[in-house]
Order: sequence, then structure tokens, then C-alpha cells
Amino acid sequence: MRKILLFIMVSLSLKVTAQELPFVKDPVFQIGEVLKYKLKYGFITAAEGTLRVLDSDLKFDGKPTYRLSVDGATSGTFDIFYKIRDHYDSYIDRGDLKPYFYQENIREGGYKRQDKARFSQDEKKVTGTKGTFNTPTTQTFDLVSSYYFARSLDVSKMKSGDFVKLNYFLGDEVSQLQIQYIGREVIKTKLGKIRCLKFSPSIKPGRIFRKDSKLYLWVTDDGNRVPVKAEVEILVGSVVMEIASASGLKYPLAVVQ
Repeated sequence: MRKILLFIMVSLSLKVTAQELPFVKDPVFQIGEVLKYKLKYGFITAAEGTLRVLDSDLKFDGKPTYRLSVDGATSGTFDIFYKIRDHYDSYIDRGDLKPYFYQENIREGGYKRQDKARFSQDEKKVTGTKGTFNTPTTQTFDLVSSYYFARSLDVSKMKSGDFVKLNYFLGDEVSQLQIQYIGREVIKTKLGKIRCLKFSPSIKPGRIFRKDSKLYLWVTDDGNRVPVKAEVEILVGSVVMEIASASGLKYPLAVVQ
């Protein structure tokens, strides 16, 4: 379940080209924003996640930062058989939203791990627990910062069928993910009926996904660009991530009356 949750979160961010991706002038999020999600397998809630935008006293290269904090945990029956308590932090530049520092504290069953990564964007390098890795551009993200940067991407000129790409560092490698813009759609959520932008990331078949598996993402078609739903087919059945609550948003949601 954790691998699926991580894949969906990274997919909410968009993959890499030689040029830097354009983003809106002001971040679509603000300090105090809190988003809560539920990950469901069939009718069962398997995990829950909370994402927060926090103020930070830390400065890197003399520049102020946001602290992006994520907590993920199994729930219900899944929590009884395999307990997960994961925590992630990313410190990003308040101007260009690029990460300076990332850390994660993983507790899954009897397994524990702590990893850290320092991003040197101008040098195109990431120094992690397992070594130093080269990056193809000066715009590379971690798991958490990629999620927030993707929300601030300028997608105003995208047409149905267009692709967007984003670089991200996860574990011990720099990876790329390609996502196709599908179009606009109104969907029903816990927050009401909301106008959304729909995307479909490419996924690789393997131990979790079938050869013909599809992943779809719905992001609010408003100033917030909040992901409200993700659905992916796996080897047996499908997994759905849905927003449970949203507070501290910068703009009104695109709710259909």
C-alpha cells in the first residue's frame, strides 16, 4: 500500500525536460493549508495521509523557506496486520519552490529507516544518504516538493493530449514521470461537486500494476489546484485516493452549485 501511495503522490507532480518548467508567479498554496486524504482498496480505507504547509525559520543560502510536512499511516484492518507510520519533510525556496533539504522517517511493521537529501540545484546534484547523484536539470524535486510544485505549474496553455514532465529524486535515484492532460471534468467529492482538470500518468507494469493499468488524477480547476482524487488499477482490483478535508486554502474551491 505504501508503494502505491508514494506512486500516486509523485504522479500528482508532473516529469522532466532539458528546460525548466514554467510556474505561476505566486504559489497556489499558503502557510496554514492542511489537506487530508484517504486511500481505499475497494470499500476498505487502507491508509490516511495529511499534508501541511508550515512556516519555517530555516534559511538556505540566505533564502527563506516553506516547510512542507506529510504524515502517512495505515488504518483499520491494514493497521492491525501491517502498521505504517511515515513522516516526510521538505524545505523549499519561497520564490522558485525548489527544494533545499528533504528528510523522511519510515516506520513500517518492524522496519525503520531515516533518509535525508540535500539539493544543490545550480550544480545539478543531490546528496542523499546513499551518495551523490547527478540531475539532468537545475529543477529537481523530492517526493513532497514535487507534489506542491506541480500544483503551481502554469497549465493555462495545455490542450487535451499534451504531456508535461518533472524530475524527482526518490531513495537512491533520479527518476522521471510523464503525465498526459486529458481534459476537464466535474466529479463528486467529500467537498461537493468540483470542476477538475483530469490527467493520466504513464505507469510501468510490474509487481503492483498490470500491463494495461491506468492511473487517473483529478485536480481542482481553480486557483488552488488541489488534487481531490486519484484512481489506479492494480493486479487485483483498484485503489482510490480521495480528499477527506481541506482547510486554509488560498482561494475558493471550484464547487459546482
